[in-house]
Amino acid sequence: MLACSAVLLLPACAAEEPRDDKPPSTPAGVTAQAGSATSVHVMWDGSADNKEVTGYEVYRAGTKVTSLPGTKRMVDIEGLAPRTAYSFTVRARDAAGNLSEPSASASVTTPSAAPDDDRAPTRPGRVEGRTDSGTSVTLTWRRATDDTGVTSYDIYQEDSRVHSVTGTRTSARVTGLRPGTVYSFTVRARDAAENSSPDSNSVDLTTPSAPGDDSPNTAPTDLAATVRKGSIQLRWTPPETGAPVKEHQLHLNGKPATTIVWGAQPPAGTATYTMTVTDEPGTRYSIKLRAKLPDGTWGDFSAQRTVVVR
Repeated sequence: MLACSAVLLLPACAAEEPRDDKPPSTPAGVTAQAGSATSVHVMWDGSADNKEVTGYEVYRAGTKVTSLPGTKRMVDIEGLAPRTAYSFTVRARDAAGNLSEPSASASVTTPSAAPDDDRAPTRPGRVEGRTDSGTSVTLTWRRATDDTGVTSYDIYQEDSRVHSVTGTRTSARVTGLRPGTVYSFTVRARDAAENSSPDSNSVDLTTPSAPGDDSPNTAPTDLAATVRKGSIQLRWTPPETGAPVKEHQLHLNGKPATTIVWGAQPPAGTATYTMTVTDEPGTRYSIKLRAKLPDGTWGDFSAQRTVVVR
């Protein structure tokens, strides 16, 4: 009698990915500076992780006050009390929920409130800058004045506040930038009553390209905006693309507004364009341009200019 046997074949189990139980490194370089009588600006250096840092948690005296995505390394803590001492720490978090150890504590004391103060500081003077690397720059300026005292200086990049320093400082280092990119910075002074000065002059800085990146700069340069009654006149230098630039795209307040098109022979050297405006005086415009390249794609944006309609 022939005996038969059957063999049951089971599919091999897929290898499970090892559980991530390694926390990110502890955030370093944590600083806390009073921005006003009721707010503090907290800033820190990025943490490292075996996979990815997905967020940061900011604590005040051991109690979590806010959570931020992993791309953020600064935050303004609002709603504080005047003339009060505070301490802040930061923890990094990864996708598996692992938390780093708390950072070293950064202490700060908010200044006294300035009741009935509606007078803004003067604008900071003569803002200048230099590139330190492909990802950082240093800015310097002359002090502003205020009837009750300047408590902080806020650094803006394209109308977004990216950094703050105490009112005793006249320089700041801005990090987390992209190599080979043009940035336009302005500085505003702020007092304890949250009054902000007008914008300083703007300074344009282009970070060095990453090593091995020989791509040409495709951003228009030397953009200037002059406000006249009922119009804004723009002047700029088109990028060197190997062929005449026949089109530029104009962006207002972050959105495409119009395409400036020249005929077969675009202007050589400096280009100009006059934009008619019908908005009420005091209307604020943020303006930047980019050129259409010979391959039909859009190049990099110019530095941004901010103007106020007369």
